[in-house]
Amino acid sequence: MILKEFLKEAGTEKNLASLILFLSEQAAEVKKGFLLTCSNTAACGTQNIFGEDQKPLDKYADEVFINALKESRLVKYIATEEQDHIIEVPGARNNFGVVIDPLDGSSLLDVNLCVGSIIGIYPGHVLEKGSKMIAALYILYGPLTLLTFTTKHGVHEFIQRQDGEFFLCHRDLKIPEGKIHSPGALRKDYLAPHAQWISHLESEGYKLRFSGCFVADVHQILHKGGVFTYPGYKGKESGKLRLLYEANPIGMIICEAGGAVSNGHTDYREIMPASIGQVTPLYIGGKKEIAKIEKYMKEG
Repeated sequence: MILKEFLKEAGTEKNLASLILFLSEQAAEVKKGFLLTCSNTAACGTQNIFGEDQKPLDKYADEVFINALKESRLVKYIATEEQDHIIEVPGARNNFGVVIDPLDGSSLLDVNLCVGSIIGIYPGHVLEKGSKMIAALYILYGPLTLLTFTTKHGVHEFIQRQDGEFFLCHRDLKIPEGKIHSPGALRKDYLAPHAQWISHLESEGYKLRFSGCFVADVHQILHKGGVFTYPGYKGKESGKLRLLYEANPIGMIICEAGGAVSNGHTDYREIMPASIGQVTPLYIGGKKEIAKIEKYMKEG
């Protein structure tokens, strides 16, 4: 079953279905940029609002999504990791707001590892709690191009065919029990409760798997079980990953698949963002792993 048919069969609201389909169509355009920019994986000489050097494909993917959404007028608000402000689309046909990490993992481009696009959809403005999100999806550019999405009615995965259509490969994904952990930050900078939790995981036989692409690592956790973390650490106690563009959309998908998310103390999707650049400590994966870190944090 192709994505269009699946959305119709599932009774997805018409305008939301049209937006999800439109976003899926941008995967082919982003992939074109891989060849267009493959000879230049160095930084562009510009930085995003987080002070990170932008790669040519970061900017290319950002332009693909922004220009397409502006032209389509399917959404009213656009916020992306590469922009320093929220874009309001004149004459928008719907009141949707979207948050986008156009190309997560771009530092891996020069070694040809997996990267992805992360997108969250709100019923209105984007500066809202993650719990207000009505749909989330990610596109993974690897050996296969995959699209995983939820509209709060299960988590479903599609593979892109040669003709560009996405066809269903997994319906109602559920995160299994598993023993993989993907830990960000340097061990020497871990805060004490986090270090205790990592030691607990290792004593339980969890294997370390960390690629440097957030969405790729979480995709593995979704299929094989375990937990991804990029905690608060010495010098960056507030964390590193972006609440709007990374944490909230992926958090919605994992929770809809039966997992859990936390900033170490509570479900971060209930945090009202103060700005589009807000960051958060992040724990995402199986419920038992998340419950354990919250226990360690509570005990100090």
